[in-house]
Amino acid sequence: MLLLGLMSGTSLDAIDASLLEISLTENRSIGHLGLPIPAGLREQLQDLQSPGPNELHRAALAANDMAHLYSKTCHALLEQAGLPAASVTAIGAHGQTVRHAPQDGYTLQLLNGALLAELTQIDVVCDLRAADVAAGGQGAPLVPGFHQRVFGQPHHTTAVLNLGGIANLTILQPGHAPSGFDTGPASTLLDAWIGRCLGEPMDRSGAWATCGQAIPALLESMLADPYFAAPAPKSTGRDYFNLGWVEKMASRVVSEGLPGLAPQDVQATLLELTAQSIALALKASTRSLSQHPNSLIICGGGIHNSALMTRLGELCSPIRLQSSQEFGIDPQSVESAAFAWLAWCRIHDQPGALTSVTGARHPVVGGAWHRRPAAYSG
Repeated sequence: MLLLGLMSGTSLDAIDASLLEISLTENRSIGHLGLPIPAGLREQLQDLQSPGPNELHRAALAANDMAHLYSKTCHALLEQAGLPAASVTAIGAHGQTVRHAPQDGYTLQLLNGALLAELTQIDVVCDLRAADVAAGGQGAPLVPGFHQRVFGQPHHTTAVLNLGGIANLTILQPGHAPSGFDTGPASTLLDAWIGRCLGEPMDRSGAWATCGQAIPALLESMLADPYFAAPAPKSTGRDYFNLGWVEKMASRVVSEGLPGLAPQDVQATLLELTAQSIALALKASTRSLSQHPNSLIICGGGIHNSALMTRLGELCSPIRLQSSQEFGIDPQSVESAAFAWLAWCRIHDQPGALTSVTGARHPVVGGAWHRRPAAYSG
Protein backbone atom coordinates (compact mmCIF):
# COMPACT_ATOMS: atom_id res chain seq x y z
CA MET A 1 0.00 0.00 0.00
CA LEU A 2 1.04 3.61 -0.55
CA LEU A 3 1.54 5.73 2.56
CA LEU A 4 2.61 9.32 2.93
CA GLY A 5 4.68 10.48 5.92
CA LEU A 6 4.91 14.06 7.17
CA MET A 7 7.44 15.39 9.67
CA SER A 8 8.03 18.83 11.14
CA GLY A 9 10.69 18.64 13.81
CA THR A 10 12.21 20.83 16.47
CA SER A 11 14.32 22.66 13.90
CA LEU A 12 11.09 24.31 12.62
CA ASP A 13 12.64 24.87 9.21
CA ALA A 14 10.42 22.84 6.90
CA ILE A 15 7.78 20.17 6.43
CA ASP A 16 9.40 17.00 5.10
CA ALA A 17 7.18 14.58 3.17
CA SER A 18 7.88 11.06 1.92
CA LEU A 19 5.73 8.77 -0.19
CA LEU A 20 6.42 5.07 0.30
CA GLU A 21 5.12 1.78 -0.97
CA ILE A 22 5.18 -0.47 2.09
CA SER A 23 4.67 -4.23 2.40
CA LEU A 24 5.32 -6.65 5.24
CA THR A 25 8.97 -6.94 4.31
CA GLU A 26 9.90 -4.01 2.08
CA ASN A 27 9.75 -0.24 1.68
CA ARG A 28 10.06 1.44 -1.70
CA SER A 29 10.48 5.19 -1.93
CA ILE A 30 8.18 6.86 -4.46
CA GLY A 31 9.17 10.45 -3.74
CA HIS A 32 10.25 13.06 -1.22
CA LEU A 33 10.10 16.83 -0.89
CA GLY A 34 10.24 19.58 1.68
CA LEU A 35 8.35 22.86 1.97
CA PRO A 36 9.61 25.67 4.22
CA ILE A 37 7.53 26.71 7.21
CA PRO A 38 6.48 30.36 6.71
CA ALA A 39 8.17 32.80 9.07
CA GLY A 40 4.88 33.86 10.67
CA LEU A 41 3.84 30.30 11.54
CA ARG A 42 7.33 29.46 12.73
CA GLU A 43 7.16 32.44 15.10
CA GLN A 44 3.74 31.33 16.38
CA LEU A 45 5.04 27.85 17.10
CA GLN A 46 8.17 29.15 18.81
CA ASP A 47 6.04 31.41 21.04
CA LEU A 48 3.90 28.43 22.06
CA GLN A 49 6.98 26.65 23.43
CA SER A 50 6.66 28.72 26.59
CA PRO A 51 3.70 30.03 28.63
CA GLY A 52 1.89 33.05 27.24
CA PRO A 53 -1.53 34.74 27.02
CA ASN A 54 -4.50 33.09 25.29
CA GLU A 55 -2.52 29.90 24.67
CA LEU A 56 -5.46 27.59 23.95
CA HIS A 57 -6.82 29.83 21.20
CA ARG A 58 -3.40 30.43 19.65
CA ALA A 59 -2.58 26.70 19.80
CA ALA A 60 -5.85 25.78 18.07
CA LEU A 61 -5.20 28.29 15.29
CA ALA A 62 -1.63 27.00 14.88
CA ALA A 63 -2.94 23.42 14.67
CA ASN A 64 -5.26 24.50 11.85
CA ASP A 65 -2.42 26.31 10.09
CA MET A 66 -0.28 23.17 10.35
CA ALA A 67 -3.08 21.13 8.74
CA HIS A 68 -3.25 23.58 5.82
CA LEU A 69 0.54 23.53 5.37
CA TYR A 70 0.66 19.74 5.65
CA SER A 71 -2.12 19.52 3.03
CA LYS A 72 -0.20 21.81 0.68
CA THR A 73 2.87 19.59 1.11
CA CYS A 74 0.85 16.43 0.40
CA HIS A 75 -0.65 17.85 -2.76
CA ALA A 76 2.77 19.02 -3.97
CA LEU A 77 4.31 15.58 -3.42
CA LEU A 78 1.43 13.77 -5.11
CA GLU A 79 1.63 16.15 -8.06
CA GLN A 80 5.37 15.51 -8.28
CA ALA A 81 4.73 11.74 -8.24
CA GLY A 82 1.85 12.00 -10.73
CA LEU A 83 -0.53 10.18 -8.38
CA PRO A 84 -4.07 10.95 -7.20
CA ALA A 85 -4.95 11.27 -3.51
CA ALA A 86 -7.18 8.20 -3.84
CA SER A 87 -4.08 6.03 -4.40
CA VAL A 88 -2.77 6.78 -0.89
CA THR A 89 -4.00 4.56 1.93
CA ALA A 90 -3.12 6.96 4.73
CA ILE A 91 -0.97 9.86 5.89
CA GLY A 92 1.23 9.43 8.95
CA ALA A 93 1.61 12.93 10.39
CA HIS A 94 3.81 13.96 13.29
CA GLY A 95 2.42 17.43 14.07
CA GLN A 96 4.54 20.10 15.72
CA THR A 97 5.74 19.43 19.25
CA VAL A 98 5.30 22.48 21.47
CA ARG A 99 5.41 20.76 24.87
CA HIS A 100 6.94 17.41 25.75
CA ALA A 101 6.45 16.42 29.38
CA PRO A 102 6.15 12.62 29.68
CA GLN A 103 7.13 12.94 33.34
CA ASP A 104 3.80 14.75 33.79
CA GLY A 105 1.91 12.30 31.60
CA TYR A 106 1.53 14.28 28.39
CA THR A 107 3.13 15.33 25.14
CA LEU A 108 1.58 17.84 22.75
CA GLN A 109 1.98 17.87 18.96
CA LEU A 110 -0.10 20.55 17.26
CA LEU A 111 -2.11 19.35 14.26
CA ASN A 112 -5.80 19.27 13.41
CA GLY A 113 -5.88 15.74 12.04
CA ALA A 114 -9.57 15.87 11.11
CA LEU A 115 -8.99 19.02 9.10
CA LEU A 116 -6.01 17.45 7.32
CA ALA A 117 -8.18 14.46 6.36
CA GLU A 118 -10.83 16.86 5.05
CA LEU A 119 -8.33 18.90 3.04
CA THR A 120 -6.56 15.92 1.47
CA GLN A 121 -9.41 13.38 1.31
CA ILE A 122 -6.93 10.85 2.70
CA ASP A 123 -7.03 8.96 6.02
CA VAL A 124 -4.76 10.58 8.62
CA VAL A 125 -2.92 8.87 11.47
CA CYS A 126 -1.54 11.38 13.97
CA ASP A 127 -1.00 11.91 17.71
CA LEU A 128 1.39 8.97 17.58
CA ARG A 129 3.06 9.52 20.95
CA ALA A 130 0.11 9.74 23.35
CA ALA A 131 -0.63 6.02 23.76
CA ASP A 132 2.96 5.26 24.69
CA VAL A 133 2.98 8.07 27.26
CA ALA A 134 -0.30 6.74 28.68
CA ALA A 135 1.49 3.41 29.19
CA GLY A 136 4.23 5.14 31.18
CA GLY A 137 6.63 5.64 28.28
CA GLN A 138 8.51 8.64 26.99
CA GLY A 139 6.57 8.67 23.73
CA ALA A 140 9.91 9.29 22.02
CA PRO A 141 11.94 8.66 20.07
CA LEU A 142 9.55 6.86 17.73
CA VAL A 143 11.94 6.15 14.86
CA PRO A 144 14.14 3.30 16.25
CA GLY A 145 11.62 0.70 15.06
CA PHE A 146 11.92 2.08 11.54
CA HIS A 147 15.71 2.27 11.92
CA GLN A 148 15.69 -1.42 12.76
CA ARG A 149 13.61 -2.18 9.67
CA VAL A 150 15.79 -0.30 7.20
CA PHE A 151 19.28 -0.27 8.78
CA GLY A 152 19.36 -3.39 10.97
CA GLN A 153 21.90 -6.06 10.00
CA PRO A 154 21.67 -9.71 11.06
CA HIS A 155 25.33 -10.11 12.01
CA HIS A 156 26.60 -6.62 12.84
CA THR A 157 25.78 -4.04 15.49
CA THR A 158 24.60 -0.80 13.91
CA ALA A 159 24.28 2.72 15.38
CA VAL A 160 22.00 5.33 13.82
CA LEU A 161 22.05 9.04 14.64
CA ASN A 162 19.35 11.49 13.63
CA LEU A 163 20.55 15.09 13.62
CA GLY A 164 17.42 17.22 13.74
CA GLY A 165 16.68 20.00 16.17
CA ILE A 166 17.27 17.34 18.82
CA ALA A 167 19.68 14.45 18.29
CA ASN A 168 18.50 10.90 18.86
CA LEU A 169 20.59 7.76 18.85
CA THR A 170 19.56 4.17 18.05
CA ILE A 171 21.62 1.06 18.80
CA LEU A 172 20.73 -2.07 16.81
CA GLN A 173 22.40 -5.20 18.15
CA PRO A 174 21.62 -8.58 16.58
CA GLY A 175 19.58 -10.77 18.91
CA HIS A 176 18.62 -7.86 21.18
CA ALA A 177 15.78 -5.36 21.28
CA PRO A 178 16.80 -1.95 19.88
CA SER A 179 17.74 0.78 22.32
CA GLY A 180 17.58 4.50 21.73
CA PHE A 181 17.08 7.91 23.27
CA ASP A 182 17.46 11.64 22.70
CA THR A 183 21.07 12.62 23.40
CA GLY A 184 20.28 16.36 23.65
CA PRO A 185 20.38 19.35 21.30
CA ALA A 186 21.56 19.03 17.70
CA SER A 187 20.68 22.11 15.64
CA THR A 188 18.05 23.74 17.86
CA LEU A 189 20.46 25.80 19.97
CA LEU A 190 22.76 26.55 17.05
CA ASP A 191 19.82 27.86 15.01
CA ALA A 192 18.36 29.83 17.91
CA TRP A 193 21.63 31.53 18.80
CA ILE A 194 22.55 32.61 15.27
CA GLY A 195 18.96 33.74 14.82
CA ARG A 196 19.22 36.02 17.83
CA CYS A 197 22.66 37.36 17.00
CA LEU A 198 22.68 37.60 13.20
CA GLY A 199 19.06 37.11 12.17
CA GLU A 200 19.97 34.02 10.16
CA PRO A 201 17.78 30.89 10.23
CA MET A 202 20.76 28.55 10.57
CA ASP A 203 24.54 28.41 10.71
CA ARG A 204 25.16 27.04 7.22
CA SER A 205 27.92 24.42 7.28
CA GLY A 206 28.79 25.64 10.79
CA ALA A 207 30.71 28.54 9.23
CA TRP A 208 29.98 31.02 12.01
CA ALA A 209 30.88 28.51 14.71
CA THR A 210 34.28 27.98 13.08
CA CYS A 211 34.94 31.74 13.45
CA GLY A 212 34.92 31.34 17.22
CA GLN A 213 36.50 29.17 19.88
CA ALA A 214 34.66 27.01 22.37
CA ILE A 215 34.63 28.44 25.90
CA PRO A 216 35.77 25.64 28.23
CA ALA A 217 33.99 26.94 31.34
CA LEU A 218 30.71 27.41 29.45
CA LEU A 219 30.97 23.98 27.86
CA GLU A 220 31.62 22.43 31.27
CA SER A 221 28.57 24.23 32.70
CA MET A 222 26.39 22.96 29.86
CA LEU A 223 27.58 19.36 30.01
CA ALA A 224 26.89 19.37 33.75
CA ASP A 225 23.16 19.63 33.06
CA PRO A 226 21.52 16.54 34.64
CA TYR A 227 19.86 15.55 31.37
CA PHE A 228 23.12 14.36 29.82
CA ALA A 229 23.97 12.04 32.72
CA ALA A 230 20.41 10.72 33.14
CA PRO A 231 19.95 7.10 32.09
CA ALA A 232 17.65 6.03 29.26
CA PRO A 233 14.77 5.94 28.60
CA LYS A 234 14.79 9.70 28.13
CA SER A 235 13.61 12.28 25.62
CA THR A 236 13.65 16.04 25.38
CA GLY A 237 12.75 18.99 23.17
CA ARG A 238 12.89 22.69 22.46
CA ASP A 239 10.84 23.45 25.56
CA TYR A 240 13.87 22.29 27.60
CA PHE A 241 16.85 23.17 25.40
CA ASN A 242 16.27 26.78 24.33
CA LEU A 243 17.85 30.23 24.60
CA GLY A 244 16.72 30.51 28.21
CA TRP A 245 18.72 27.38 28.94
CA VAL A 246 21.80 28.89 27.25
CA GLU A 247 21.43 32.06 29.31
CA LYS A 248 21.13 30.04 32.52
CA MET A 249 24.30 28.11 31.73
CA ALA A 250 26.19 31.28 30.83
CA SER A 251 25.10 33.03 34.03
CA ARG A 252 27.07 30.44 35.96
CA VAL A 253 30.20 31.45 34.06
CA VAL A 254 30.13 35.24 33.97
CA SER A 255 28.34 37.45 36.44
CA GLU A 256 27.20 39.92 33.77
CA GLY A 257 25.62 37.14 31.65
CA LEU A 258 25.84 36.58 27.91
CA PRO A 259 26.97 40.10 26.90
CA GLY A 260 30.33 39.25 28.45
CA LEU A 261 30.88 36.44 25.95
CA ALA A 262 31.77 36.81 22.27
CA PRO A 263 28.73 35.61 20.26
CA GLN A 264 30.77 33.53 17.84
CA ASP A 265 32.49 31.82 20.79
CA VAL A 266 29.10 30.90 22.23
CA GLN A 267 28.19 29.40 18.84
CA ALA A 268 31.42 27.42 18.79
CA THR A 269 30.63 26.18 22.30
CA LEU A 270 27.13 25.09 21.26
CA LEU A 271 28.55 23.12 18.34
CA GLU A 272 31.06 21.47 20.67
CA LEU A 273 28.24 20.69 23.11
CA THR A 274 26.28 18.92 20.39
CA ALA A 275 29.29 16.92 19.22
CA GLN A 276 30.52 15.96 22.70
CA SER A 277 27.10 15.04 24.11
CA ILE A 278 26.51 12.72 21.13
CA ALA A 279 29.96 11.14 21.32
CA LEU A 280 29.68 10.58 25.07
CA ALA A 281 26.22 9.04 24.65
CA LEU A 282 27.46 6.73 21.89
CA LYS A 283 30.42 5.52 23.92
CA ALA A 284 28.30 4.99 27.04
CA SER A 285 25.66 3.07 25.06
CA THR A 286 28.13 0.73 23.38
CA ARG A 287 30.64 0.24 26.18
CA SER A 288 29.06 -2.95 27.50
CA LEU A 289 28.11 -4.45 24.13
CA SER A 290 29.72 -7.73 23.11
CA GLN A 291 29.96 -6.38 19.55
CA HIS A 292 30.66 -2.71 18.96
CA PRO A 293 29.39 -0.83 15.91
CA ASN A 294 32.03 -0.03 13.32
CA SER A 295 29.95 2.72 11.72
CA LEU A 296 27.46 5.39 12.71
CA ILE A 297 24.70 6.00 10.15
CA ILE A 298 23.77 9.69 10.06
CA CYS A 299 20.46 11.19 8.91
CA GLY A 300 18.63 14.48 9.42
CA GLY A 301 19.34 18.03 8.33
CA GLY A 302 22.35 18.35 10.64
CA ILE A 303 24.33 16.19 8.24
CA HIS A 304 24.79 19.34 6.12
CA ASN A 305 26.66 21.07 8.97
CA SER A 306 30.16 20.14 7.82
CA ALA A 307 31.85 21.61 10.90
CA LEU A 308 29.66 19.47 13.16
CA MET A 309 30.25 16.37 11.05
CA THR A 310 34.02 16.91 11.15
CA ARG A 311 33.99 17.25 14.92
CA LEU A 312 31.75 14.21 15.34
CA GLY A 313 34.12 12.19 13.18
CA GLU A 314 37.03 13.17 15.42
CA LEU A 315 35.21 12.40 18.67
CA CYS A 316 33.60 9.14 17.56
CA SER A 317 36.74 7.62 16.00
CA PRO A 318 37.39 4.77 15.26
CA ILE A 319 33.68 4.45 14.51
CA ARG A 320 33.16 5.61 10.93
CA LEU A 321 30.43 8.10 10.00
CA GLN A 322 28.19 7.12 7.08
CA SER A 323 25.33 9.00 5.46
CA SER A 324 22.01 7.16 5.22
CA GLN A 325 22.32 7.96 1.50
CA GLU A 326 24.82 5.10 1.31
CA PHE A 327 21.92 2.81 2.27
CA GLY A 328 19.62 4.30 -0.35
CA ILE A 329 17.72 6.73 1.89
CA ASP A 330 18.00 10.51 1.58
CA PRO A 331 19.12 11.79 5.03
CA GLN A 332 16.42 14.44 4.92
CA SER A 333 13.66 11.89 4.31
CA VAL A 334 14.33 9.26 6.99
CA GLU A 335 12.03 10.71 9.66
CA SER A 336 9.13 11.48 7.32
CA ALA A 337 9.49 7.96 5.89
CA ALA A 338 9.35 6.65 9.45
CA PHE A 339 5.99 8.34 9.99
CA ALA A 340 4.62 6.72 6.83
CA TRP A 341 5.69 3.38 8.34
CA LEU A 342 4.12 4.30 11.70
CA ALA A 343 0.82 4.87 9.89
CA TRP A 344 1.25 1.42 8.31
CA CYS A 345 1.74 -0.01 11.82
CA ARG A 346 -1.45 1.66 13.06
CA ILE A 347 -3.50 0.32 10.14
CA HIS A 348 -2.18 -3.20 10.79
CA ASP A 349 -2.61 -2.96 14.59
CA GLN A 350 1.13 -3.27 15.13
CA PRO A 351 3.10 -1.37 17.79
CA GLY A 352 5.35 1.28 16.28
CA ALA A 353 7.00 2.57 19.43
CA LEU A 354 9.39 0.14 21.12
CA THR A 355 9.16 -0.42 24.87
CA SER A 356 12.92 -1.08 24.92
CA VAL A 357 13.33 2.54 23.80
CA THR A 358 10.49 4.46 25.47
CA GLY A 359 10.24 2.50 28.72
CA ALA A 360 6.48 1.96 28.39
CA ARG A 361 5.02 -0.79 30.59
CA HIS A 362 3.75 -2.71 27.57
CA PRO A 363 3.55 -2.36 23.77
CA VAL A 364 0.83 -0.08 22.39
CA VAL A 365 -0.70 0.54 18.98
CA GLY A 366 -0.26 4.29 18.69
CA GLY A 367 -2.04 6.93 16.67
CA ALA A 368 -5.43 8.59 16.31
CA TRP A 369 -6.97 7.49 13.01
CA HIS A 370 -9.05 10.12 11.20
CA ARG A 371 -10.89 8.46 8.31
CA ARG A 372 -11.19 10.29 5.03
CA PRO A 373 -14.56 12.06 4.86
CA ALA A 374 -17.22 9.98 3.12
CA ALA A 375 -19.45 11.79 0.63
CA TYR A 376 -23.04 12.00 1.83
CA SER A 377 -25.19 9.94 -0.52
CA GLY A 378 -28.57 11.03 0.83
